[in-house]
Amino acid sequence: MPISESQLETWAHQGAVAQSKDTYATIRTALQDSSAPYAGKSYDLFLQGSYCNDTNVYADSDVDVIMKLNSIFYHDISDLPPDEQALYNAARSSADYSADDFKNAVFTHLGRKFPSKITSGNKAIYIGADANRRETDVVPCVQFRRYLRFRSWTDNSYIEGITFWSNGGTQIINYPKQHSENCTRKHQATLQWFKPTVRILKNMRNSMVSKGYLAKGIAPSYFLEGMLYNVPNSVFGKTYQATVANAINWVIECPDRSKLVCANEEYYLLYDDSPVTWRAENLQKYLDAVLRFWDSY
Repeated sequence: MPISESQLETWAHQGAVAQSKDTYATIRTALQDSSAPYAGKSYDLFLQGSYCNDTNVYADSDVDVIMKLNSIFYHDISDLPPDEQALYNAARSSADYSADDFKNAVFTHLGRKFPSKITSGNKAIYIGADANRRETDVVPCVQFRRYLRFRSWTDNSYIEGITFWSNGGTQIINYPKQHSENCTRKHQATLQWFKPTVRILKNMRNSMVSKGYLAKGIAPSYFLEGMLYNVPNSVFGKTYQATVANAINWVIECPDRSKLVCANEEYYLLYDDSPVTWRAENLQKYLDAVLRFWDSY
């Protein structure tokens, strides 16, 4: 039989936010310290992920913080016509500070602020929890610009994102602010049904993993949010049972899943060669597991 409305309503609830808010305030204060080796640089500091998007569930433990350097930027000019590419290349100059310099400076500074709590991960700097603070991932990154037009430094347009490199040397380019803004618009357009439904899918995924229906890592929260972002607004509403069932059925019956987009609308959701997209076979594994789980819960 299908999962009950009362269970889905429980899963729709947002996880605790007070400690996460306090954690972010603590990390933010530390990163903004005037003694930091990057203090003279221009940077932005903001949340990303579930706590930023109000899609956190009780099982979520870490807080994700973006530390974006603006003093330099990396770029993509492949969409420009040849004459504008030539103008850009003639106007650009090399920087004497790099993404690695910034990452090392942030790591050194956080090591002083949180001794014995810091680990350098593949993509982020991990800060261990204590009695008053949640685990935190800090992502030191650099502004990224995908140019749409370039005539000069005062006459151009671009889409701004972030970029950084994994420890293995893979460049990762993403657009967290667009993701968050688009999810908020989707939430409003669905009359506040979108984010609770994301939380249901995350909690349901966690239950599926714990009960052996789905392997861990097959359906990351970011991609579940992206999948649901594609579902038409008209599918949301009335009951959680109807919303979840109709949303999953819409994805199953989608005639061309290759056209599904990430919530940032800068990437297709399913793409095999990108570190920021979902693998089509993993989406299928997730959908197959959902059908088994839904009917036997």
